[in-house]
Amino acid sequence: MEYITITKENIEQEHICCALSKNNDIQVSSKKKWMKECLDDGLVFIKSKERGKCFIEYIPAQNAWIPIIAKDYMYINCLWVSGSLKGHGYANDLLDACIRDSQAKGMKGICILSSAKKKPFLADPKFLKYKGFSISDESDNGISLWHLSFEETALPIFKACAKHPHINEKGYVLYYTNQCPFNGKYVPLLVECANKHNIDFKTVKLTSKKEAQNAPTPITNYALFYNGNYLTNEQMNEKKFLKLINQ
Repeated sequence: MEYITITKENIEQEHICCALSKNNDIQVSSKKKWMKECLDDGLVFIKSKERGKCFIEYIPAQNAWIPIIAKDYMYINCLWVSGSLKGHGYANDLLDACIRDSQAKGMKGICILSSAKKKPFLADPKFLKYKGFSISDESDNGISLWHLSFEETALPIFKACAKHPHINEKGYVLYYTNQCPFNGKYVPLLVECANKHNIDFKTVKLTSKKEAQNAPTPITNYALFYNGNYLTNEQMNEKKFLKLINQ
């Protein structure tokens, strides 16, 4: 498999692997705009040359859009291999590339979000264990911070706002960023759905690194709360949202 690293020079010509390819699609344009801003902060996006969901996205932890303390660590935003590209060792290729690059840049380890049991849109804990990762911290809602250290150093931890996720608002409140391209399409659909069904629903878009690093949730690209309590990080269409509410 050949891989391509996204840069400011090629980002407009390259697809970003989430089954989306047209730059005029709000999902693509919002994601690429976010990526361009983060490239100056050390964001790295490596994807398969073959079209499909096969990529890794990582950034120095001090610049990650997530409430953690992880000095001299690289944080992996997303490692995704699925569909026909799964089962060929490409996830190993991508993770190994991240490790080599992180070591070359003087990082002391890498970290990523997951959970004790597999959850949607999070790294598979079985794969992380297989690759030598272990849990360094865990939030009250079961989201874990996993690490792979290259040398003895302080382990990554959640900030208090992420370790104890809670908000003082009633109704449904969705925190999100443009990091996930699907938000460009599905967040407006939920707003429309909530208005149509008179559901108490509010969105909070995190538009800066500082906001994301102090958010009341360990997952910042999509986190839904109800009456102050965290519910899920799973992106939803109208059908799934109404099903959740009825439950």
